[in-house]
Amino acid sequence: MNLGMLKLFSIALFLFCSLLNAQDLFKFDLIKKGEQDGNTLLVVGGIQGDEPGGFISASLLATHYEITKGSLWIVPNLNFYSIIKRSRGPHGDMNRKFAELCQKDPEYEAIQRIKNYIKDENVKLVVNLHDGSGFYRKTYEDDMHSPQRWGQCSIIDQSKIDIEAYSNLEDIASSVVEHVNTHLIKDEHRYHLHNTRTKEGDLEMQKSLTYFAINEGKAAFGNEASKNLATHQRVYYHLLALEKYMDIMGIEYKRKFTLNPDGVYSAINNDIHISLYEEKIRLPLAQIRDIVNYFPIKKDGVVDFKASSPLLLIIKNGNNYVIQYGNRRLSKLSADYLDMDKDNNIVKFKIDGKEIDAKFGEILEVERNFLAYEANGYRVNVIGYVNKSGVETGVEIEKKEIQNRFSIDKRGTTYRVEYYNKDKFVGMILVRFKS
Repeated sequence: MNLGMLKLFSIALFLFCSLLNAQDLFKFDLIKKGEQDGNTLLVVGGIQGDEPGGFISASLLATHYEITKGSLWIVPNLNFYSIIKRSRGPHGDMNRKFAELCQKDPEYEAIQRIKNYIKDENVKLVVNLHDGSGFYRKTYEDDMHSPQRWGQCSIIDQSKIDIEAYSNLEDIASSVVEHVNTHLIKDEHRYHLHNTRTKEGDLEMQKSLTYFAINEGKAAFGNEASKNLATHQRVYYHLLALEKYMDIMGIEYKRKFTLNPDGVYSAINNDIHISLYEEKIRLPLAQIRDIVNYFPIKKDGVVDFKASSPLLLIIKNGNNYVIQYGNRRLSKLSADYLDMDKDNNIVKFKIDGKEIDAKFGEILEVERNFLAYEANGYRVNVIGYVNKSGVETGVEIEKKEIQNRFSIDKRGTTYRVEYYNKDKFVGMILVRFKS
């Protein structure tokens, strides 16, 4: 799958379906970027669903980076069901299932898939992203800064591995640590190298993804950000580390945001949207209301949508459709079940006195007022606008004339203009007033 990653979902699922069926539906993505070659970096996020810094970092790598040279594979949501449930592992810790695993385990298929990707001859280096508690230190300082903590470190299972490329794990991890430490937000966030010396008797780590990888002849590293930090700060540190790994491998890239805490926060929270029903509806999600009422849903209950992030999902729960972004529930769409018309015509608007053509799914920026022209015999419904004549075309409408509670966003700036062919829903356009 390529992209900037638009994933087509068709999911009709009750939240309280059986765990086995849910696990089958929440399959992870493999996103390949760049020119595929024998020097591929594989980045894994989401092996544990309560570590958002890891899976959000992998997701941003998939959606906000362009690979201009080299080969990058990304699994942003390895344990997607665990992410949705905000759990370390509803079926046990997935990162302890890489040694032996019963075929009846609900995660058996996912483990076999990711093992196959790790073993692929093109993959030369693997990075598994985690969020750990506190701040790792080689010697005890206090409860939050000690060898028993896992946050803010680069993890290796052993110093070296007998392979052709990237064999000196300690040197590579040390260079990543040095790079991160030149860009710290606070000195407390300093990274350290953590060699678990897994082969020497760490029975738990011998069951992990990275130890499996090095035994398959692949350089493998864990990168830990601290759970004591805000999520966007964790992502900032993960991305610093990942960019260094790409530099080491000669992978070149362009980034769509500035790599600092503010730039990362904006990329996570502001640049997200979904498009439904062949893009006849587009919903910006940055400030979406907790509930959006009377939302057009196909009569059979199936929701087809494209997402700007592989962490976005719509889950059916009765007559509500929950928009999930990783382990965050963004909104509920309360369904208005309708027949859908196949028309996809251009409609005309006047925005602040200027006439324009608009496609369904567009978001129109408005300063003072807008006017929707009558077109193709469609009935137009400006949600939240009340006109005594009952006519909503050919009328200049200002923001103050639309009831604020019908906006789709919490700021009260964005409103729905819906088109119908008799009783069939045709499409939606959003008008967004400058605040």
